[in-house]
Amino acid sequence: MEKRSNYEKQCEQWRERFLAMDQAALCRKLPELEADGEQLRLWHFGRQFAVGRADGVIRCLTDTRPVTYTETMNIYTLFHYCTPGARLAGQWMPFRDLRHASPFAAAFQRGTILPLARAFSGHEDLLPGAVERLRGMALPGGGYQLPAFACIPMRLYFWDADDEFEAQANLLFDQSATDFIHVESVVTIAGEGVSQLVDAAGLRLVH
Repeated sequence: MEKRSNYEKQCEQWRERFLAMDQAALCRKLPELEADGEQLRLWHFGRQFAVGRADGVIRCLTDTRPVTYTETMNIYTLFHYCTPGARLAGQWMPFRDLRHASPFAAAFQRGTILPLARAFSGHEDLLPGAVERLRGMALPGGGYQLPAFACIPMRLYFWDADDEFEAQANLLFDQSATDFIHVESVVTIAGEGVSQLVDAAGLRLVH
């Protein structure tokens, strides 16, 4: 018998959780979900995914790249943790200020923010094109907004290195992010976004 990895087992467990959900209630909680016959569709960092309503299998509709473990888990956990009545608050804050995020803040800085700053150091000119490829947009007055999901936008700010300071970056989230998903999944989502952004710019992520 072929042995399955822990990643495969975890994805299978979450697929089964999805199949046990009330899909009509799920669509009410997440208006961005498009119910299209036998599948539910949504966008995640510039890729559109379809989730089979009968089998729970996640497929990408926009390209032929495999659906990664991280993308799969981001989608399933969004479905699981989204609370009824969750709405964007319009109040932006760094990760550390999100509800229950403080224990993970130092690791988030080391594992997500610093690699993002290092990757684009000296390559700020590549950011606009990379953001556009992820269906993001430039913000008035500087910075960019990326649609991790429609309900979990992510704002990115970058300051390139100069003679005195190394490159710096920051990611801001709507205060409501943890109403839509578990705080640890916000870390996973941000990491996926940074990885895709760096890849879209043709750069290399160095931790």
